[in-house]
Amino acid sequence: MLAYFCAGYGYAVSSTFIVDIVERADGLAGKGSLAFLLVGLAATPAALFWDRIARKRGDLQALLGAYILQTIGIILPAINETLPVVIISALLFGGTFIACVSLVLTMAGNFYPSNPAKFMGTMTLAYGVAQIIAPIPTGYLAEAFGN
Repeated sequence: MLAYFCAGYGYAVSSTFIVDIVERADGLAGKGSLAFLLVGLAATPAALFWDRIARKRGDLQALLGAYILQTIGIILPAINETLPVVIISALLFGGTFIACVSLVLTMAGNFYPSNPAKFMGTMTLAYGVAQIIAPIPTGYLAEAFGN
């Protein structure tokens, strides 16, 4: 549950601040909306794509793969702020965040077949609370550190 809370926190920070992060990068002013668009386009087929991977490799391996790629996508702009890297970052993030939610909830249903809705609801609450809370301390940290 804590890991899923952290995933919700990370999602909220990345999706809330992606435009600002890109806009503030040297030479990328005006490209924030492109990054946001690419996140959305990559997210569109993501659940179906990762579901196919889960059917071939298993839910846990698919989830771990999606989280690894999502982590890389989130870290990339901190390492390199060029447009090609930002594009790859947006595609990796967009192509994984919905898939992670879908895979986790599928796994929850499989682990608790007698009452999956209760556990899924609790997990969704943890993820949602993280999304609500995340921008506040992150905004303060950004202000304190200047980026």
